[in-house]
Amino acid sequence: MAKRQDLKVVFKQNNQHQIMAIPPTLDELIRMDHPVRVVNAVLERVDISVLTGQYRPGGTSSYHPRMLLKVLVYAYINNIYSSRGIEECVSSHIHYMWLAGMQKPDHNTINRFRSERLQKSLQPIFTQVVTLLCEEGLLNIKEIYTDGTKIEANANRYTFVWGRAIKTNREKIKTQLNELWQYARKVAASEMDDTDPSGFEKIDAQKVQQTIDKINEALKDKPVDKQVKQKLNYATKNWPANLKKYEQQEQVLGEHRSSYSKTDTDATFMRMKEDHMKNGQLKPAYNVQISTNNQYIASYTIHQNTTDTNTLREHLTHHIRQYKQKPANITADAGYGSEENYQWLETKKITAYVKHARFDRQQNETIKSKAPFTADKLQYNEQKDEYICPLGEPMKHQGWTIRETTTGYPQIIDTYKAKNCNGCFLREACHQQKGNREIEVANNFRRLKQKAEKRLKTSKGIAKRKKRCFDVEPVFANLKHNHHFKRFMLRGKAKVTVETGLLALAHNLRKKIAA
Repeated sequence: MAKRQDLKVVFKQNNQHQIMAIPPTLDELIRMDHPVRVVNAVLERVDISVLTGQYRPGGTSSYHPRMLLKVLVYAYINNIYSSRGIEECVSSHIHYMWLAGMQKPDHNTINRFRSERLQKSLQPIFTQVVTLLCEEGLLNIKEIYTDGTKIEANANRYTFVWGRAIKTNREKIKTQLNELWQYARKVAASEMDDTDPSGFEKIDAQKVQQTIDKINEALKDKPVDKQVKQKLNYATKNWPANLKKYEQQEQVLGEHRSSYSKTDTDATFMRMKEDHMKNGQLKPAYNVQISTNNQYIASYTIHQNTTDTNTLREHLTHHIRQYKQKPANITADAGYGSEENYQWLETKKITAYVKHARFDRQQNETIKSKAPFTADKLQYNEQKDEYICPLGEPMKHQGWTIRETTTGYPQIIDTYKAKNCNGCFLREACHQQKGNREIEVANNFRRLKQKAEKRLKTSKGIAKRKKRCFDVEPVFANLKHNHHFKRFMLRGKAKVTVETGLLALAHNLRKKIAA
C-alpha cells in the first residue's frame, strides 16, 4: 500500500521542568520486587546492639549504623567497593538514596564505619543473617564444604621482608665478626680475652656492639690492614643497627611466617593462580577460607598461612564458636588431608570427607602400578605390629620417635626393618638401601587415611566429593570473576576480615534475591 504523503512525525511532549503538584516519594519510584527491598528487609531484622554499643554519648549526632550497614552491603552487592564510589551513589542513585533516607555520608564517614566500627560487630550480624537463611531452608550449617583461595593484599609487591634473608644476614655478620676477632687476636693477643664471638648461639645488637668495641680498643694505635679497617668501620656504623632492625622484623614475622610486605605487614607473600607474567611471582596476599552449603557462605576466616593444611583447625573452631554447635560433617579437598586435621576431626566427632594427598593418584591404576613396593603399599599385621615385605617375610618393629610438624603437632614415627635382603630377587625393585630394608611409617596417620578412604568410596562419600566441586568452588569464581573482587581495598588482617565479611554477606543476600 502506498504511504500517505500528508503524515508528520509526532514526538511525545518533554516537560523537563514541569513541577508536580504532589511529587512521588522515593518508595513509590522503586518497584516492590527490587533487590534493594530484600536487603532492607533482611537487615532490618538483625540485632545491631553490638554495633550501636560502640557509639559514645556527647558531641554531634551520628549517622545511624543500620543505615550505613545497608548502604555498604548493597554497594558490595553491586560491585562498588571504594568509599568514594559509595559516596557518589548515595548522592545520585535512587536506590541508595532510599536506603540512606536522603542522607549523604561522605567517603570518610563510610570508610571509618567500615574499617573501624565493623571490626567487632560484623561477624555477629553475618551470623544472624545466616541463621535467618537457615530458618528459611536455604542452607544447612550442619553439612559444610570447605575450601580456600588467595586474594591479593592492598600492598606493594616489591617492598618485602624475607625470614630466610634475615637468618642469612645474621650468619654473615657472625662469620665476619669472628674473622675480625681472629685478626685482632693475632695483632694484639695480650689485650684480647677469651670471649670468642663464634661461641654465641645467637648474636644480637648488644653483643655485637660490645665485641666491636673490644676489637677497636685492642687495635688502637696498632698497625691495621686497610681492608680490615674499612670492614671494622662499616661494622661499627651498620651491624648493631641492622641487628636491631632484624629483631623488629622477626617480631612482625612471628613463628609461622616466612615473609611479609612492608606496606601491609599482616600480608604474606604467596604464589597466586592469577600469574599474568607466567613467572611464578609471589605477591602479598591473604588466605581466605570459607565453608559453604548450597553455595551460601556459612563462615569465613582470614589466614596468613600460605597453605590450606594449617588453616582447617582454626577455621572450624571459629565456625563452632560462631554457631555454638559443631557441624555433623565436612567435605574438603586433599589440601586439608594431614594427620593433625584427621585426628582433630576424629576427636571432635566430625565426620570427615577429606581426601589425603595421594587419594586421587591411588584411584588411577596406571599410576598406582608404577611403584608397587612403596611403604604405603606393604601389608601390615596389626596384631603382631609388623609389615610384610614383597617376598612375604616379616619386617619387625625397631622402635619409634616423635617428630613435631611446623605447627607443633607431635607425630609418632615407627621404624620397621627386614631380617635379610641378601639374595632376594626383588631387592632392586624393592629398595635401594645398602643393608636390609628399613621403613618409617606414621601408623596413626596410616589408620586415619584408611578410614578416610573407606568413607570417601561409599555412595555418600562419592556424592559429597562430586557436590564439593559445584558447591564451594563456584563461590570463589563468582566473587573473583563475576564480581571482580581480586584485590582487597583495606590493609591489615582485622580490616581485611571486615571486607571479607561484607563480601560474604553480599553474596548470601544476592543468592537469596535470586532464589
